[in-house]
Amino acid sequence: MAMRLRQVVLVAGDLDRVEAEIVDGLAVEACVHDLGVAQFGLRNVLFPVGDTLLEVVSPVEEGPAAGRHLARRGGDGGYMVIMQTDDLDGFGYRLEDLGVRVVLEARMPGIHGLHLHPGDVGGAILSVDETDDWTDWPWAGPDWREHRRTGLANEIVAVEVQADDPAAMAGRWGEVLRRPVEDTVVALDGGEVRFVTIRDDRGEGLAGVEVRASRQADLEIGGVRFALRPA
Repeated sequence: MAMRLRQVVLVAGDLDRVEAEIVDGLAVEACVHDLGVAQFGLRNVLFPVGDTLLEVVSPVEEGPAAGRHLARRGGDGGYMVIMQTDDLDGFGYRLEDLGVRVVLEARMPGIHGLHLHPGDVGGAILSVDETDDWTDWPWAGPDWREHRRTGLANEIVAVEVQADDPAAMAGRWGEVLRRPVEDTVVALDGGEVRFVTIRDDRGEGLAGVEVRASRQADLEIGGVRFALRPA
């Protein structure tokens, strides 16, 4: 079963400000705004980073889970990690036995995903999605490839999740994703999820993103550490 990191989602109180930070820091271009999220009380923007995607969501009314997440973690930060698999049925049939609840089954033409309850996995909302076409990503709109700008940022290759017990959380993610774990790192196809001790006063959560880039830089965007690293 293939399993790769395809999209990272941040949550922000001020979407326009974080969008500007991303454009300035990563030299990328937005491909779509507010696609299919109004029903959840959200605005959003997506950016292609090579063939991977970076999304920012922002609540526009009281009640959305994203708004509660902002309050719980004290401001902007990481929110979701979205994997792509080629066998969602094979992935999903084990979830009940593992004690993992599905909080949302998301669909649109060409793509189907399962959002997992963060209380059953830990660290972030984890979604595993399958597309009809492995190379496509309908969540990003029909023409997202036309907006790719890879002069600086080429691909999202890793995420970093803070945890009270990094080894235990890494083991849980590895179990759920059926991927090997070495120390506190879950190996993916062409990428990885790293679990680290808590480094600030914000508690457990998605705290860092590594991006393959043409030059090295360390940035903070939307409350998340971005490490730009050459191949």
